[in-house]
Amino acid sequence: MPAPPKPIPLSALQHFLYCPRQCALIHNEQVWAENQFTAEGQLLHQKANEGPDEHRANGSILRQLRVNSEKHNLVGICDIVEQDRDGTLTPVEYKRGKPKSHRADEVQVCAQALCLGEMFQTTVTEGLIFYGKTRRRTSLKIDDDLRFLTLEIINGTKQLFANRSTPSANYEKSRCDNCSLIDLCMPHALRLKRGAKSWFSQRLASHD
Repeated sequence: MPAPPKPIPLSALQHFLYCPRQCALIHNEQVWAENQFTAEGQLLHQKANEGPDEHRANGSILRQLRVNSEKHNLVGICDIVEQDRDGTLTPVEYKRGKPKSHRADEVQVCAQALCLGEMFQTTVTEGLIFYGKTRRRTSLKIDDDLRFLTLEIINGTKQLFANRSTPSANYEKSRCDNCSLIDLCMPHALRLKRGAKSWFSQRLASHD
C-alpha cells in the first residue's frame, strides 16, 4: 500500500510561485541557507508572535494558530488570526519588505483562508498582509480569481512533491539575486554550462 502524500506546508506554496526550483531545493532536497532578507523576515515573525492570545469585547486575536486542510493536504501556522465578535475570521500575515509584483504572498494568505474555512466551517473573504518596510497593512480580497490561482499553485506543488524532481535553473536577476539559495542553486553556473554546451554543439554542426 503506497504511503500517503506528505502534507504541503503553506510556505511551500509561496516558494513554488516564486520559483519552482527554490521550492524543490527546500522541500524535496531539504536545502536551506540564510541571508539578510530571511533573517529580517524571521525577526518580524517573532515580533508578531510575541505574547499570548488576546480576547476583547469586540473579538479575539489568535497568535501562531496551527491550521490545516484535509481536503487540500495543507498544514501551517498563521501569524495572527483576528476573530470578530460575529465569528468573522481574518488571517494576518507578516512580511518584510513591501508589496511585490508577483502574488506569492497573496497565495499564502489565501491558502490560510482555505484552511480556516475548512476548520471553522465558514468562508474567509478577506486577509491582511503587514509589510515591514511600509509599516502598513495591505487589505487582500480573497475572491474567486485568487482562489483559482491558489488551487493551481497547490496542484503544482503537489506534483512537484510527488515527482521528487528539481527543475533546472533559469536565472532572472530580480528573482535570483535576492534568493538566499543562490550559492547552492548556482543559476549562473548552470546558465554558463548550457551556453557552453550550445556553443560547442553549434561548432560541431558548422563542421559537418
